[in-house]
Amino acid sequence: MKQLWAPWRLEFILGKKEKGCVFCTRVRRQRDVEDLILFRGRHNFVILNKFPYNNGHLMVIPNRHTADLASMTAAEKREMFDLTQKAVVVIAKTFHPAGFNLGMNLGKAAGAGIADHLHQHVVPRWEADTNFLPVLAEVKQMPDHIQNTYRLLKQAWCKK
Repeated sequence: MKQLWAPWRLEFILGKKEKGCVFCTRVRRQRDVEDLILFRGRHNFVILNKFPYNNGHLMVIPNRHTADLASMTAAEKREMFDLTQKAVVVIAKTFHPAGFNLGMNLGKAAGAGIADHLHQHVVPRWEADTNFLPVLAEVKQMPDHIQNTYRLLKQAWCKK
């Protein structure tokens, strides 16, 4: 599927590829606005997906590098769910979607783009987000710039 408008993707396509785990790199450095990190918890962090399915697409990611769901501690799992719940509330209040997709893709065969570090997707959905553009033209329209989406969600996250 093609993107109708996603100027931030050019950086991914033409930019230098990172070595190592992109999630571990993001959680270690202190460039939250640049890295689109909305919140840092004790065991997990919340980041806006830089290459989203829809505006407001977030991920909740363990601070600890692991691809093994069974290795998560009780505290990591509890915080991941709590942050997922808060993400749904914040996105709902900010963008008023009709629903959400929540989930993990465990392993490349399951569709994980970054298979070596667990991450929980929180994807807002609108009834009109599957319209004639993706059906007829294989194009997905993104109505808001990712930096503005980040700004709106960061403000809402801090208020909640």
